[in-house]
Amino acid sequence: MILVTGGLGMIGAHTARALVDLGHDVLVTAHRRAEVPSFLAGKVTVESLDVTDRDAFLALGDRHEISDIVHLAGSIPGENPVDYFRTDVTGLLNALDAARTWGVRRFAVASSLGAYIGRSEIPWHEDLDLPTADLPHLIIAYKKAVEPLTTHGLRGSGVQPVVLRIGTVWGPLMDPESPFNPIPPYISAVLRGEQPKPLYADDGGDCCYAPDAGRAIALLTTAETLRHNTYNVSRGRSFTNRELVDALQTITPGLRLDLLPGRQNGPGEDPYLDITRLTQDTGFEPAFDIAAAVADYVAWRAGNPR
Repeated sequence: MILVTGGLGMIGAHTARALVDLGHDVLVTAHRRAEVPSFLAGKVTVESLDVTDRDAFLALGDRHEISDIVHLAGSIPGENPVDYFRTDVTGLLNALDAARTWGVRRFAVASSLGAYIGRSEIPWHEDLDLPTADLPHLIIAYKKAVEPLTTHGLRGSGVQPVVLRIGTVWGPLMDPESPFNPIPPYISAVLRGEQPKPLYADDGGDCCYAPDAGRAIALLTTAETLRHNTYNVSRGRSFTNRELVDALQTITPGLRLDLLPGRQNGPGEDPYLDITRLTQDTGFEPAFDIAAAVADYVAWRAGNPR
């Protein structure tokens, strides 16, 4: 059985779905979120767990035979950054403790494309040294710190660490007014019949539809062998707002959306993740281009609030 912490969140739920599709038994944990997405109902085992409770975390191993862990649980920062770091680092350490105690085969953990901030090369690939940089958000700072904590925490245990440098993921189950990704709020405005604020046509960069991200993580978790401990997880291609608008206008007859010309910050290219390593080691190829992702998301939102 494969454990996915935070398995009812957006990325966790799609990872669980992909693992089930690959034929695996899956245990998902959730703390604050209790609603099981329709695509997981009856297909996974769900347990309530506060990952900061070490005893409760380890007790999962008394009830389930867990072979691998995908640690995606996390919190949202409040006013005190120390409280945020304490919560998520405690959860990570408990997950690492469980991995060592249970002797699992593989421990995958969420990092972020934000770890590359400060590198000028495009696309970003795993062989780049991570720079010292002023990071724009506490979540990115934490996820960058996750990497050495995980690799050193598992050293000598026989458990293979898999650091997931996850790109800009969006799709079903994401907050439709998310401040972290402009695509769901933009589509939400269109679905309400509003004219959203115009985007710059050539802005964009990294973008991955959630079902693709979940499948990539599932493949990395279950691959017979992995040659590396760090993998970029994304679509592997840059996107532009022009593609987003074209996709929406294609599926909505008569819709006309305004675009501002060029890029907001002048000539250049937005960074995105290279997924050559992921593809070579797992065979992963994204199933959704922007047009297919937009069509699927709009269809999903027709019957779901998020």
